[in-house]
Amino acid sequence: LPLCFPEKLWKMLESDQFRSIWWSEGGKCVAINKDLFKVEVLGRGVCHRVFNTQHIKSVIRQLNLYGFSRVQRDFQRSASVPEFLSEEAAASAHSQILYYYNPSFNRAHPWLLGTCKRR
Repeated sequence: LPLCFPEKLWKMLESDQFRSIWWSEGGKCVAINKDLFKVEVLGRGVCHRVFNTQHIKSVIRQLNLYGFSRVQRDFQRSASVPEFLSEEAAASAHSQILYYYNPSFNRAHPWLLGTCKRR
């Protein structure tokens, strides 16, 4: 039997094979480095493909269909101009990282994986 989307996602997160996707927030969120994911996961040849797509939008659509919601990362901003500018640069690099949360998708509670159903 082929794995469903949440099972594939879980296997990727638990594997040390991928640098573009990891557990965040103590295993409560999925973090995806968008640009690296496009190359590392979606750019694979047909026989090594994890998902049946080459487009990040399709993966995001699957996340949404399985009840994941995007989590925005908030940054505290400094009052001084030089610090603010360096923080802006860091935030810009950080914007390539997408965070998704699903209460039934938690590293500490693998038994909940079966409750991640497609809407």
